[in-house]
Amino acid sequence: MNKMKAFYLTRHGGPEVVEYGDVDVPGIGPNDVLVNIRNAALNHLDIWVREGWAGLDLHFPHVQGADGAGVVTAIGEAVTNVKIGDRVVINGTLSDPLSLPSLSGMDNRSPRFSILGEHTNGTFAEYVTVPARNCLIIPPNVGYDVAAAASLVYLTAWHSLVTRAHVQHGERVLIIGAGGGVNTASIEIAKYLGAEVFVVGSNAEKLEKAKALGADVLINRSEEDWSRAVYKLSGKQGVDVVVDNVGQDTFSNSIRSLRVGGRLVTVGSTSGPKIEIDNRFIFSKHLSILGSMMGTMADFHAVMNLVFDGTLKPYIDSTFSLSEAGAAQAKLEAGDFFGKIVLEVSKD
Repeated sequence: MNKMKAFYLTRHGGPEVVEYGDVDVPGIGPNDVLVNIRNAALNHLDIWVREGWAGLDLHFPHVQGADGAGVVTAIGEAVTNVKIGDRVVINGTLSDPLSLPSLSGMDNRSPRFSILGEHTNGTFAEYVTVPARNCLIIPPNVGYDVAAAASLVYLTAWHSLVTRAHVQHGERVLIIGAGGGVNTASIEIAKYLGAEVFVVGSNAEKLEKAKALGADVLINRSEEDWSRAVYKLSGKQGVDVVVDNVGQDTFSNSIRSLRVGGRLVTVGSTSGPKIEIDNRFIFSKHLSILGSMMGTMADFHAVMNLVFDGTLKPYIDSTFSLSEAGAAQAKLEAGDFFGKIVLEVSKD
């Protein structure tokens, strides 16, 4: 077995730079495992990696994909936590396990932190090599598609709401955007924590789906000034926590939506990284701005166990075959989805 099917980049650019074909099966080191991917899932990170940015130095062909679940088919000589034949979901955050942040439980602050499919080959292939510590065994009742759909976005949402923002029962949480994977995960997790969930969405259809996931207050940004609506609908108090993964286009309104002593958690910048802040809001309202990226190994185990027992249920929008990954990316770029877009990579 020297070759495998994969969806890979040949250079940076638009959709024309990706191909479906044969690449080499990766080898493994003593602490690694080789996983036969059954399902993978898409993230906006895939689009950014395809387009490239200054300082991103990839070896082509480059396989994308941070989310994945499958079967362990080979293990390194030092591996003890999984065995050949185990069904596993992959934590796509890679770090140096011996770095001081990792040893203190903050893996995602490791100096050598990276994301699967970003700096290393990822899950849009029949096989991927990952550190064994990044694998969590999937219970028999959980599908590969559910596990793959949850791994990155639920980790990101859990770390931002629980580890960083410390959301408490009864607080108000505002989620900017209704349909993305991190947004849908955040709705579910905020409700699990006992929060009152406000959601700003782009249209009525997505907001209705957000309501079905547990959102309490729905605001259609195409019909009204959403920060003003948040103020009115919160009894002219504002919300305790805002989760914002949009960045440039929403940051100012997110700050305005916070109550005195509120926390803004920034988890991405899909609209652009450059923001302008009116500092008067920050000091006069005693606000906190918290950066949050991916999560720790402890976060991953905590949130995935809630997925495994059915407490949290990832919303899968659609499923494509690996050979159709280009069409799946086009759907992602167009914003024509709710929840997660999944790839079927290989079958039993």
